[in-house]
Amino acid sequence: MKKIKISLLGKVALAIGLGIALGQFLPENMARIFVTFNSLFGEFLKFVIPLIICGLVVPAIGDLGKGAGKLLALTAVIAYGSTLFSGFFTYLAGSVALPQLITPDAGISVMQNPEEMMLQPYFTVRMPPVMDVMTALLLAFVLGIGLTLIRGTTLQNAFSEFREIIVRLIESIIIPLLPVHIFGLFLNMTLSGQVATILLMFLKVIMFIFVLHILLLLVQFTVAGVVGRKNPFRLLKTMMPAYATALGTQSSAATIPVTLRQTLKNGVHEAVAVFVVPLCATIHLSGSTMKIVACALAVMLMTGMPVSTVDFTGFICMLGITMVAAPGVPGGAIMAAVGVLESMLGFDETLLALMIALYIAMDSFGTACNVTGDGAIAVVIDRIAKTGNK
Repeated sequence: MKKIKISLLGKVALAIGLGIALGQFLPENMARIFVTFNSLFGEFLKFVIPLIICGLVVPAIGDLGKGAGKLLALTAVIAYGSTLFSGFFTYLAGSVALPQLITPDAGISVMQNPEEMMLQPYFTVRMPPVMDVMTALLLAFVLGIGLTLIRGTTLQNAFSEFREIIVRLIESIIIPLLPVHIFGLFLNMTLSGQVATILLMFLKVIMFIFVLHILLLLVQFTVAGVVGRKNPFRLLKTMMPAYATALGTQSSAATIPVTLRQTLKNGVHEAVAVFVVPLCATIHLSGSTMKIVACALAVMLMTGMPVSTVDFTGFICMLGITMVAAPGVPGGAIMAAVGVLESMLGFDETLLALMIALYIAMDSFGTACNVTGDGAIAVVIDRIAKTGNK
C-alpha cells in the first residue's frame, strides 16, 4: 500500500487541531511531557541558529560574487530592491491596518509572563550556541564577501559542503519536528486558556497578507509593464501557471522550469530568462519577506511588545540578506530568518514557534508571490539588456 503523504502545512494544521482538542482534557502531568520537549527543541534551535546563518549565507554570497558581471550585479540589486520594497510596503500597510484588526486589549499576557500562566517543563538542558546571532551574521558577511574577492576555491568548497550539512539538518530534523513543537505550544496555550485569541489573530493576519500579496504583484508587474513597454495585466496573466505550480510545490527551486517557460512566453530573450529566473529563485524573496514582516508585526501587537520603526528598518534590510539561498524546502525561509527575529526584534522561543506556525500556514502564497515576481524582474532586465546592446 502506498504511504499517505501529508504536506508540512497539513502537518502543522493537524498539530494545531490536536493541540487544541487534547488540551481540553489531557492531564497536566502528561501535557508537561510535550512542554519538556518544547523546551529541549527550543534550546536546540538556539544552538543551531548561528550554524544555519553561516551555513546558508556564506556560500550564497560567495557563489553570487563568482564571475559577477554587470547583468548579475544589476539583477541582484533589483531583486534586493524588490524585497526591500515588499518589506517596507508591508510594514507601512500593517502599521495602519493591523492595529485595527488586532486591538491592544487582545494582548496575550501568557507570552509576556510564561512562568505565571503556562505549564513548565519537567527539566531543561542548556545548549549554548558556539556564538551569538549577531556574531554569526557579521562573520557570515565578512567571509561571504571575502570569498568573492579571492581566487581560491578551497574555503568556498568547504562552506558549500557545510551548507549541505545544514540543509540536511533542516530537512531531516528541524522541519519534521516542527509540528510536534507547534503541537506542544498549542496544547500549552489551550490549557492556559489563550488559544482562542491566537486563532482569531491567525485568521485576520492570513486575510491581510492575502490581500497585500495581490497588491504587491500588481505593483511589480505595473513597473515591469512600464519599463518593458508591455501590458502589465497580460504579463501577470501569463505568469499564473508558475503561481499555481508554486502553490502546490511550496518551493521556488522546484517551480523554476514552469517559471522559465512562462517568462519566455512573456517575450523575454532566452539568454536573459535562463540567467535571471534561476538566480531570482535564490535571491528574490519579496513574498517571503512580506509574510515574515506582517507576522512579526502581528505577533508583537498581539503580545504588547513595543513596535519601533527603527528596529523594523534594520530588521527588513537584514532579512533580505539572511534569507538568500534559503533551502528550497517548505519553511526554509522562516528557518533562515529565525536568527534575525531573535537578535533584532527580541523574539523568544515561544514567539518564534508562533511565527513559524503562522508563516507555514501561508507558505504557499509567499512562494507563489516570489516566483511570479521573478517574471516581472526578468522583463525589466530584458529591457535593460536590449537598451544596453543598442
